[in-house]
Amino acid sequence: MLEAWGFFVLGLVLLALGGDSIVKGASGLAQKLGASPFVAGLLLIAFGTSLPELFVNAYAIAKGQPELALGNAVGSNIANFGLSLGLAAVAAPLLVRMRLLSPLLVLLVMATLALIVFGLDGAVGRIEGVALLLAFVALLAFLLARGGGETAEVRQQVADYASTRVVLWMNLLRFAVAAALLFYGAKFVVGAATDIGAGLHWSPLLVGLLPVAIGTALPEAAAAIAAARKGSGDMVLGHVIGSSLFNLLVIVGGMAAAHGPLALPASFVRLELPAAMVLALMLYPMLRGDLRIKRWEGAVLSVAFLAWIAFELATIRG
Repeated sequence: MLEAWGFFVLGLVLLALGGDSIVKGASGLAQKLGASPFVAGLLLIAFGTSLPELFVNAYAIAKGQPELALGNAVGSNIANFGLSLGLAAVAAPLLVRMRLLSPLLVLLVMATLALIVFGLDGAVGRIEGVALLLAFVALLAFLLARGGGETAEVRQQVADYASTRVVLWMNLLRFAVAAALLFYGAKFVVGAATDIGAGLHWSPLLVGLLPVAIGTALPEAAAAIAAARKGSGDMVLGHVIGSSLFNLLVIVGGMAAAHGPLALPASFVRLELPAAMVLALMLYPMLRGDLRIKRWEGAVLSVAFLAWIAFELATIRG
């Protein structure tokens, strides 16, 4: 078991390094192809921080562990709000000025509700999966169409985030290195998580929901805390919402579209997906008025996250 945890941690480190490399490479290539730094930044907000989870889930599916991938996708959304956003706000109050984030938060709540409705019959069908993927395409179009309406200060902040060297060979090298790091990181995480689950007598679904989802969220939480201390509240919340939308629309939608009906356990419809939606809805009263997530509000999100973990563990013992 100790060896499995060692490989699990090693895999998380490789995923964090690979995620950073591929984000820089994607930004550089996008700008090399003619995208402005602002547009590149918007695209990175939409899916940049979710690429490590994508590799983990793809590897899990390839190894016949779709339940682990599903648990990771949904668990990551809960961790995004309760862990990453909560700790970031505790570290420094988050001022949110990006107008795009409000409609994206509404879309996230709607996507979570849609997945609950899709899962009432126990599975997400192939057509429903395609609908989720098309919703992500519409999301990208919305970002590109409405991004120009942001203030000059917000646009500069997003452009600064995407700032990197645009030399072609350097970014291709970044992609090659990132692909290797993400592949082996995913391999170690999935392999070790399977052994950890067997040792704890946990199902693959639960392993993906708790240790894998929380573990892959830790680098994002560290980055969110650093961004919060720099006063980049828009980037923190943008990544949280963008990553959560990517998990639901692309990862879950892609799994359902590619592999036919995707079994959705009843517990996800009753507990995990509603928990993710409640955490997202908690932001509305927090942002109303001053557009700021205060330290005590971040603490509330973190406590809600810990309460969810405690409930899951209590359910296991029960």
